Amino acid sequence: MQKIEFGSTGLVIEKNGFGCLPIQRISEAEAVKLLHKACDGGINFFDTARAYSDSEQKVGAAFSGMRDRIVLATKTGAQTAEGFWRDLETSLRTLKTDYIDIYQFHNPAFCPKLGGEDGLYDAALKAKKQGKIRHISITNHRLAVAQEAIDSGLYASLQFPFSYLAGEQELALVEGCRAHGMGFIAMKGMAGGLLRDGLTAAAWMAAQENVVPIWGVQRESELDQFLQCICEGAELTDERRATIERDRRELCGEFCRGCGYCMPCPAGIEINQCARMSLMLRRAPAQAWLTEEWQAKMHQIEQCRHCGHCMAKCPYGLNTPELLQANYKDYWEVLAQSRK
Repeated sequence: MQKIEFGSTGLVIEKNGFGCLPIQRISEAEAVKLLHKACDGGINFFDTARAYSDSEQKVGAAFSGMRDRIVLATKTGAQTAEGFWRDLETSLRTLKTDYIDIYQFHNPAFCPKLGGEDGLYDAALKAKKQGKIRHISITNHRLAVAQEAIDSGLYASLQFPFSYLAGEQELALVEGCRAHGMGFIAMKGMAGGLLRDGLTAAAWMAAQENVVPIWGVQRESELDQFLQCICEGAELTDERRATIERDRRELCGEFCRGCGYCMPCPAGIEINQCARMSLMLRRAPAQAWLTEEWQAKMHQIEQCRHCGHCMAKCPYGLNTPELLQANYKDYWEVLAQSRK
């Protein structure tokens, strides 16, 4: 196992965490079994959120009798102090605990600070003094907000998308967190499904100082590969380095990460999938994306109003309408080839 001290929190965690978003898609019994197996295998850091439907409920069902064995993180998307307290009390009740180790503002469009009109940070500080949360943290998809959070000195950790496709700006955030004594939680370690080899991704993450990836796990087979890394270690072999370099060549430049923050689309386009369809066709069995259902979804791109709604909300500053049109063209070319 590779235990690390998380930032300046004093928390000691395994350097592979469990991302609890996907367990909302499985039954409670399946989720509890998966969470127990993860804990028994050495994972002790579990990250969920109020926004993940019944994920908190399943985490609470799994760990209510073994709270001292895990480090628990959750999130609030509240915009006001009133909403903050409502979310916090709901999370404590649902998670069946009287404290949360790492309580995170969930992708706010701004960096909450002391004395802010929103009252969010002041509420978090009061909750910390009451012992209901131990550390105040933040998640984001916006480089500017993430950097502001680091510079503020107010946060115990930052959660941000980070994989071996990361560029210099993301690497600078990691270094900034390390220099400021903050922990760094890497979400989307598999680049939203674009990366296919979990062992290679884990081996690369193992070499990143102060970075704790939270692997989104829904199936036991997915969990097994990360538990293998914990038990046996994950060496960054020449073969894995070659895989990383190939993926970087194929996926360099601007691409949709599938985060969904541009949604919903006024024209009903499923942007977070349609804007990266060309990549998914190359990196997954194409037939799964060529069904009548997906053809109908890709046809919806024809209804794009070029209203700018998606571009204004994209945390990566992408020209989403252009991406949609390029993926639309590629999709029908691939479909035509498949019918020959």
